[in-house]
Amino acid sequence: MGDRKLFGTDGVRGVANVYPMTAEIALQLGRAIAYVFKKEPRRHKIVIGKDTRLSGYMLENAMVAGICSMGVDVMIVGPLPTPGIAFITSSMRADAGVVISASHNQYQDNGIKFFSKDGFKLPDELETEIEKFIFENNVPSHSPTASDIGKAYRIDDAIGRYVVFAKNSFPKELTLNGLKIVVDCANGAAYKVAPEVFYELGAEVISIGVSPNGENINQECGSLYPNLLANVVKGEKADIGIALDGDGDRLIIVDENGNVLDGDHIMAICAARMLKENKLNKNTLVATTMSNMGLDEAIRIAGGNIIRAGVGDRYVVDEMVKHGYNLGGEQSGHIIFLDHTTTGDGIISALQVLSIMVKEQQKLSEIAKIMQVYPQVLVNVKVREKKDLNSISSVSSRIKEIEKKLDKTGRIFVRYSGTEPLARIMIEGKDKDDIKKMADYVAEAIKKEIGCNSNLQV
Repeated sequence: MGDRKLFGTDGVRGVANVYPMTAEIALQLGRAIAYVFKKEPRRHKIVIGKDTRLSGYMLENAMVAGICSMGVDVMIVGPLPTPGIAFITSSMRADAGVVISASHNQYQDNGIKFFSKDGFKLPDELETEIEKFIFENNVPSHSPTASDIGKAYRIDDAIGRYVVFAKNSFPKELTLNGLKIVVDCANGAAYKVAPEVFYELGAEVISIGVSPNGENINQECGSLYPNLLANVVKGEKADIGIALDGDGDRLIIVDENGNVLDGDHIMAICAARMLKENKLNKNTLVATTMSNMGLDEAIRIAGGNIIRAGVGDRYVVDEMVKHGYNLGGEQSGHIIFLDHTTTGDGIISALQVLSIMVKEQQKLSEIAKIMQVYPQVLVNVKVREKKDLNSISSVSSRIKEIEKKLDKTGRIFVRYSGTEPLARIMIEGKDKDDIKKMADYVAEAIKKEIGCNSNLQV
């Protein structure tokens, strides 16, 4: 990521109204994105969408002002899932798309991320160019005036457009008739569109997390807190539970018995079916270093291969586009089906799982048996700075010590979060108690050198 001042692994993110998530920076980001994409002498347009956070109003208006001040028009879509904004950007031939969301974070945070006109997230080089515009004060000598100033208008049918788009990823010869689905929209951006998609395809839909008030997004609901969903699924005797995050690009599912299945399980289920139908390009799935070793084993048994990209869905997508793969994702629930969309999409991912359930006429618990999960521990340590871990001898020596102990029976992966001040320690192995002690052993060294407050364990 170099020495970038604003951008992390998924746009700019932080506490709303605290630098860098201020109205002033949002305005500058608006000016910068307009400048970067305003390459030809014609009328340009940029799409802006958001989730349901209270601070979205402030940041949205600042972004609109910045973009319009550069002579570029703005199309406002309001609350819509991140993948929906990517779709609208591409389908309406806009020059770029803006998403105002902090995804799975709590309501006091917010973020800004960008899509290019083809619906893909911006590469590092363009994000660096945006930062350069802001911090080197590269303001054009001529600012538009009179009729050359940009204008803003709302796309009133954005939700309907996205519902149709999502439904088109489901096989036309199939329906969801007879299935009872519980969908948890995390009081976020998908609260209108997700229930509508599943209902229109024939399912009986029970919706939770669909009453946003600006402060309850991701609050003990959605993909980060699937226990609520699991209890409702069991109580309603539903066939499946679908949990989305605040901006609708992650998916966690729950089987009819209330068992929670993460992104690795979803990828195993979908990749195996695509291998069976000869639809998995190059017989290869793209995952990340965080994915469970059980996924590797499941894909190998199904006759496929797995390669690992860097953590972050944009790096998964980069690997997929570069080498022509069509399925990839993260354990966290970002799943990318490039045959259908350009970014992680919780609704479309859920529809692929549902199509497999319908085709195979099996309960989700049976289909999920394709993957056996290796014990895994993830410990997060809050840090005051993100110092190179290799340069901290006490940390690097403990990591090497554990690598030697695990040998081929497990693995350790330590990295910094790209969106929060956290060091993440992930260890897999045969015995959960043993690997938990190992993770705490490394966490202790990190906390001593650069930590603050207490460990956060997931």
